[in-house]
Amino acid sequence: MRTVLDAFAALILIMAFTAQMLRWLRVLQREHYEPAAMSRFLGRWSSPQVASAKSAERTRAKRPVTLTHVLVVILLIALFTRVTALVVVDSALYGILCPQGLSIKGRTSRLNWTRRLKTVAGVTTLLALLIGGLGLLAPDPFLGAVVVVWAVPLLLDLSARSLEPLERRLANRFVAEATSKLRRIAPRVIAVTGSFGKTSTKNHLADLLGSNRGVVATPRSFNNRAGLSRAINETLGDDARVFIAEMGTYGPGEIRELCQWCVPEIAIVTALGPVHLERMKSLDVIESAKREITEMATTVVMNIDDGRLARWPDTLEFEGKRVRTAGSMNHDASVRVAVVHDQWSISVDGREVVIVDQIAGVQATNLACAIAAAIEVGVGVDELVSHLGRVAPVANRANVVAASSGVLVIDDTFNANPASALSALTVLMDLKMSGRRVVVTPGLIELGREQYVENLAFAQKVSARGCELVVVGRTNALALQTGFDGVVRRFDTRDEAVDWVRTSLVVGDGVLYLNDLPDHYP
Repeated sequence: MRTVLDAFAALILIMAFTAQMLRWLRVLQREHYEPAAMSRFLGRWSSPQVASAKSAERTRAKRPVTLTHVLVVILLIALFTRVTALVVVDSALYGILCPQGLSIKGRTSRLNWTRRLKTVAGVTTLLALLIGGLGLLAPDPFLGAVVVVWAVPLLLDLSARSLEPLERRLANRFVAEATSKLRRIAPRVIAVTGSFGKTSTKNHLADLLGSNRGVVATPRSFNNRAGLSRAINETLGDDARVFIAEMGTYGPGEIRELCQWCVPEIAIVTALGPVHLERMKSLDVIESAKREITEMATTVVMNIDDGRLARWPDTLEFEGKRVRTAGSMNHDASVRVAVVHDQWSISVDGREVVIVDQIAGVQATNLACAIAAAIEVGVGVDELVSHLGRVAPVANRANVVAASSGVLVIDDTFNANPASALSALTVLMDLKMSGRRVVVTPGLIELGREQYVENLAFAQKVSARGCELVVVGRTNALALQTGFDGVVRRFDTRDEAVDWVRTSLVVGDGVLYLNDLPDHYP
C-alpha cells in the first residue's frame, strides 16, 4: 500500500512540475529569454493588485487573497507540523492550478518549441532531477520534488543565465555571416532607433526612397542582435543599395555592439521616453543607450521636438558629425512637418515646400525624420514631395477604420507608451462623430516605478475628455480605476472587451483600442 501511495505522490508531483514548466517556459520565451523576467512575472501573477474581473463591472479591490496565498499558508503549516501527505497534495495543487489565469496552452501565443527553448527546458529538467535526487537522501524523500515544483521560475532563471554564453557563441556564426554579406554588398546603412516611432520612421523612409533605389528595410521589429543578423542574411540581396536597420535596446551597450558590425552612415533617433524604464531604471540611462547609435555614424538625424534630443546637435557637431534636425512643433527644425488643421505644412531649411492633407495614422515627427534622412541620402526635395503619396501608416499604430456596424475604430494596439497614448486619445477626440467615445486598454507597461503614475494620469485624461473606460486584465487595473472618475468596466481578456463593444456601441460611436498585452500578463 505504501508503495502505491508513494508512486501516486511521485506521479502528481511530476504532473505539477510539468504544468509549471509549460506555463513559465511560455513566459520566458515571450520575454526573449531574459532571466530576470521570471521574478517580475512571478510577483505579478502571485500577488496581483486587483482581483480577476469575472463580471463586466467591478469595484476596486487592493491585493486580493489568491489561491497561491492560500496554498503557501497551507504549505508552511504542513511543513511545520511535518504532515508529508499534505505537503505533497498542497504542492501538487499549486503546480497544476497556479498561478490562476496563467494558462498552460496560451490564448494569444503558444509555446514554439525552438532549439533554444528545448535547450532551456532540458537544462532545467536536469537541475530538477538533481534536486529531486538529492532530496531522496533527506529524511523526507519527497522534499526535493516539492522544492522543484515551487521553484520552477527560479530554475528557469538559472538555466537561462547559464546558457547565455552558449547562445551568444551560437549567434556569432549568424552575425559573422551578416557582417560578411554587408561588406560584400556594401549598401549605405541607415540605422534607426528611439523609444518609440522607430518602426514607423523606418517604413516611411523606405516608402519615400522607393524600391527602385534598391532599398531594403528590416522586417517588422527585427531590431536586436538575432533579428538584425537574420534580416541581413535572409532579405539583403546583391542589388541592395540602401539598408535601413531598426535597432532596439534593453540596456546600455547593445546598440553599440550592433553598430560595430552593422556600421551606419546615417543614424536616426526618433524620440526618448520611459519605454523599457522597468529594465533601464532611468531616462538618463535610456538616453545614453540610444546615443550609442551616433558613435560610428557620419550623419545624425534627430527629432528636436523631444527636449532631450534638442540638446544633442551642438555636441554632435563638435564631434564632427553632420546633423540634420527634424520636428513638427520646433521652428528650428531643418525639416519641419507642421500640423495646420487637417493638413501638413512641410518646410526644408526654413522654406515651405508643400502643403498636403494629413495621412491618417502617420505621425508628423516620424515623417519629418524620414524626410530628413531621405534628403541626406541624396533625394531631391521635389522628388520627395512626389513620393509623399506612397507613405502609409504602420499596422496597429493609431489606424482609423469604420467597422461594419458603423462604429469608428482606432487600432493602436502595438506597444503603446505615454506619448503615443495621449496622441491616440487626441485622435479619438478629433473624430467627427456625435456618440460615445470609449477607450479599451490594459494600460501601459515596462515603465518601472513610473508605471502606476503614468497609468493613473492617462485614466485622468480619459475621464477629463468625457470618454468611457474599459480596462482589460489586471496588470494596470488598480491605477486606471483609481485615476478614472466614474464607472470602469473590466474584462479579463480583450476578446471579452471586444464582444462588449460590438454589442454596446452603434453608428456614431467611436472606440480606441490602446495597447494589447499578450496573455502572459495578468
